[in-house]
Amino acid sequence: MTTMLEAADTARASRLRSAPPTWLVVALTCAGQFLVVLDVSVVNVALPSMRTDLGLGDQGLQWVVNAYAIAFAGFMLLGGRAGDLYGRKRMFLIGLGLFTLASLGGGLAQDGWQLLLARAAQGLGAAVLAPATLTILTAAVPEGAARARAIATWTAVGAGGGAAGGLVGGALVDVLSWRWVLLINVPVGAVVLLGSLLWLPESRAGDRRRLDLPGALLATAGLAVLAYGISQTEAAGWTAAATLVPLVLGLALLALFLFVESRTAAPLMPLALLRVRAVSSANVAMFLSGSVMFCMWFFMTLYAQNVLGYSPLDAGLALVPSSLAVILGSKVAPRCMRAVGPRVTAVLGTAVAAVGFGWQSTLRVDAPYLTAIMIPGILMMLGAGLATTPLAALAISGAAPGEAGLVSGLVNTSRTMGGSLGLAVMSTIAAARTEGSHTPEALTEGYALVFRTGTGVLLGGAVLMLLWLPRKIQTA
Repeated sequence: MTTMLEAADTARASRLRSAPPTWLVVALTCAGQFLVVLDVSVVNVALPSMRTDLGLGDQGLQWVVNAYAIAFAGFMLLGGRAGDLYGRKRMFLIGLGLFTLASLGGGLAQDGWQLLLARAAQGLGAAVLAPATLTILTAAVPEGAARARAIATWTAVGAGGGAAGGLVGGALVDVLSWRWVLLINVPVGAVVLLGSLLWLPESRAGDRRRLDLPGALLATAGLAVLAYGISQTEAAGWTAAATLVPLVLGLALLALFLFVESRTAAPLMPLALLRVRAVSSANVAMFLSGSVMFCMWFFMTLYAQNVLGYSPLDAGLALVPSSLAVILGSKVAPRCMRAVGPRVTAVLGTAVAAVGFGWQSTLRVDAPYLTAIMIPGILMMLGAGLATTPLAALAISGAAPGEAGLVSGLVNTSRTMGGSLGLAVMSTIAAARTEGSHTPEALTEGYALVFRTGTGVLLGGAVLMLLWLPRKIQTA
C-alpha cells in the first residue's frame, strides 16, 4: 500500500514538474489571438499599394478584406467545436500552421486571385485558431482572480491587435513593402508554433457530438456568394443576370443552411436559441452594428491615403486615437451598465457612434486632420466600444449555462458576417457615387455617402435596440 502511495506521489510530482508555467500558456495563447485580430485590420493601409502592384480594382480591394472576414466568420463556430472534440492544442497548432502558411502565400502572391485565395485560407486558419486560444487559457488557469486576470490580458491583447493593425501595417509598407504586412506573420507564427508544440497543454470537452461541416460550408458559401452578388450591382445593375444569379444563389444557400440546421442532431447554430429574445435581439443588433463599424477602418484609410495624400505610416498613425477609443469604450462600458443598465448603454454607444459617422460624412478634400479624422474617428470607435460589451452580455445572459460559449461564438460570428456584407454594400454605394472616377473630389463624395448611409443604419439600430433588447441582464 505504501509503495502504491509513493508511486502515485511520484507520478503527481512528475506531472507538476512537466506542466508549463501559467504565464507561458497565457503568453502563447495571447500571441495567437494577437495575430488573428491584427490581420483583420493590418491590410487596410496596404490596400492602395496592393492595387498598384497587383492591378486590383475596387471590388478586388474589398475582397482582400472580405475573403478573410467571411472565412473567419463562417468557420469560427466549427473551429470551436473541433477543438472540443479533437483537442484544443491540436486545433491551435493546425489553425496557426495554416494561418502562417497562408500568410507566406499571400506575401508572395503575383496576381490578385492568389492574394484573395491566401486571405481566405488565412481566415480559415484564424477560425480554427481563435476559439482554441481562449479555451486553452481558461483550462490552464484556475478559476478565480487568476483566471479573471488572464482573460483580461487576453481581451486587452485582442483589442491591442486591432489597435496596432494600422500602425504596424503602415510602418511595414513604408519601410519595406505591402508584402511584409503578410510575411511578418511567418517568423512570428513559426516561433509561436514551436513554443506551443513544446509547452501548451492539451484539453478537450469529451463530448461525442459530430462536426456540422455541411452547415459551416453552406453558411460560408451563402455569405460569400451573396456578398459577390451585391458587389456586382454597381457594374451590372440590379436586374442583370450577373447580379441576380449570385444574389438568388446566395439566399438559396443560406436558406438551405437554416434547413440543415433544423434537421441535424448537432447543429452549428441551434435555431432554438434564436427564439430567446436576449439572444436574437442582441445578435441582430450586433449584425447591424458590425455592418457599419467594420467599414470605418476600410474607408478611413482609403480617404487618408487617396484623398489627403497620407503615406501608409501616416495613415496608420492617424487612426491610433480611434483605436485607443475602442479600448476606452470597452473599459467604460461595464460602469455604464451598472449605472443605467445594458440596454441604455448599448443605445448610448450606438448614438455616440452615429454622431461620429454623421460628422465624418462632412469630410472634404482639404479638411484638417483634427476635424476630418481624429475627432469623428474617436466618436465612432468610442461608441463601438460602449455598445459591444452590453450586447455581448445580454446575448450570453439569455443562454443556458452550457450554451454560453456557443452564444459567445454566435455573437462574434454575427458581427463579422454583418461586417462582410456591410463592406460589400458600402463599397457598392461608394463606387456607384464615384462612377468610375478616381479624382480626390469624386472619391470624397463616395466616401461621404458611405458615412451618411452608416449614420442612418446606426440610428435605425439604436431605435431597434431600444424597442427589442431586454431591459437588464437575465440571471439563471
